[in-house]
Amino acid sequence: MSKRYRLVIILLIMGVCFLFLLPTIQWYFWTSPEDQNRALGTREEIRNSASDTARYMLNDLWDRARNNEELPEDMSFLIPVARSYYRETGQRAPASWNARNVLGAFPSEQEALFVMETHYRDNIFALKDLQRNAVQLGLDLSGGLSIVLEADLEGLQSRSERPLTVQDRENAVINALDALNVRIDRFGLTEPVIRRQGANQIYVEIPGTADPERINDIIMGMGSLVFHIVDDEETIAFNSYYNANPMEALFDDQMELINPYIVSPNVIIRGVYDRDEYGLEVQRRNSQGNPEYVALRRNEYLDGTYIRDVAVNRSQVDGRPMINFQLSSEGGEIFYRLTSANIENQMAIVLEGRVRSMATIRAAIRTDVSLEGFSTEEANVIYNLLRTAALPVELNVINQQAIGATLGADTINRGITAIIYGLAGVFIFMLLYYKTAGFNAIIAQLLNFYIMFSILSAFNFTLTLPSIAGFILTIGMATDANVIIFERMKEELRLGKSRKLAIETGFEKAFWAIMDSNITTFIAAIFLSWLGTGPVRGFAVTLAIGVFSSVFTSLFVSRLIFDFGTDVLKSKKLSVSWFIKG
Repeated sequence: MSKRYRLVIILLIMGVCFLFLLPTIQWYFWTSPEDQNRALGTREEIRNSASDTARYMLNDLWDRARNNEELPEDMSFLIPVARSYYRETGQRAPASWNARNVLGAFPSEQEALFVMETHYRDNIFALKDLQRNAVQLGLDLSGGLSIVLEADLEGLQSRSERPLTVQDRENAVINALDALNVRIDRFGLTEPVIRRQGANQIYVEIPGTADPERINDIIMGMGSLVFHIVDDEETIAFNSYYNANPMEALFDDQMELINPYIVSPNVIIRGVYDRDEYGLEVQRRNSQGNPEYVALRRNEYLDGTYIRDVAVNRSQVDGRPMINFQLSSEGGEIFYRLTSANIENQMAIVLEGRVRSMATIRAAIRTDVSLEGFSTEEANVIYNLLRTAALPVELNVINQQAIGATLGADTINRGITAIIYGLAGVFIFMLLYYKTAGFNAIIAQLLNFYIMFSILSAFNFTLTLPSIAGFILTIGMATDANVIIFERMKEELRLGKSRKLAIETGFEKAFWAIMDSNITTFIAAIFLSWLGTGPVRGFAVTLAIGVFSSVFTSLFVSRLIFDFGTDVLKSKKLSVSWFIKG
């Protein structure tokens, strides 16, 4: 491969890595602490903050309009919207924009308030997405969240068709632990702590910035997910009664009917919920503005624990999203009896007592289920619900709190300083011992570190002390690879070979020695990642990534630098030792 193509490949990789690393740079270096705090708030806090900020901005705009003042810079986003309103009404837009003509463009205060709130909300959600895409710091570096979950064994007993044995209860908690490990510890670098606490409690520590929204990501769908048949006649009857008596208290604290005689004893009433623009669940309203409810047949349902594989595909007919999942053999038989008896009826997806979606049954279904009629966003929401809902027992949050880092800021800073001094010592040694060739090794090492950290950022991994140890070990291995190459070059120079031949032969002879050592290290990292958990897996995955990047920088990048000196700079001497003239 020519030097030009190799240079293009390296530049392309560096560019892609920069894109991977950009969210981390933006979050930690370009985002103010105030914006970080706003982005880490809950969605409800963001909604309240957006509403308050929009009202404050509108009042400020009114004051400026009364005084005929200029539009402040932080409200310049209103100008394009105001210009579009002028265009829609056929009016000529003003040559210069001030607070008065911007405010006058809006048809109502509510419209201006909506635009301001939307702008603020979108900015905060963009920062929230940025934080999620940045490298996270582990519990030992920045703290995180601790959660105590309790398995609802009594609820499991009420849903079971037979009394639960001691072994059944034990298995339910163990299976919940396994499910949590799959969810939280998917990539191994989050270094979670998941352990049993007492007979029916689970203690979880989630590393990273104390963002309460992360709790929802973990426990969403842990409650009961059930497919219920909708009773249309009872639904119409109940909603008619509710619309006629909107002030009557119909439900208790557990959302059960106070007067059960309003509907048939064979149905239960549940609210229908959607997500608002903030992602919060809100109950759907009917044309009269009253909450919407659905009557579900009490004894015609399928529990979500029978779900196995879930996927979102596209319909071959109209290209719209389809949600496909499979059921276990036992669940397939139940679902077949349920659907065959209710063709053309609606089936509701009920999660934690709330109706999230409804679909019409078109044919009897056994194990392979397809749900249609959703937008892409709705399909993704339902996909996440189905994928995460197959826990055998409901888990309730008993306690949650932010926890501090196990290492103080001073200790972390001293550790970083030690790493910098250590790397500087290695670089100085390479320069002093291998002269100009040592400079090539330093460039390769810096690029190796850059690529590794970029990959961690791309996969949104969490940086912990074990993963940092993997970084350091990889850098040491990459330095060792350069030492092997340089020593082979020195052997060729002792034989009287020219710079070009010494470089070519040195890399050829060093190639398999470097590959053998890295392949064996990679195999060890794979087994550690497979068999280990938490910190061990974090170390192993970082090491595996480092193996690839160090081989690339040692054999590909370093070789290009040497060839550049030979063919472009026309160097005749190879500066690789104080004692050998090359």
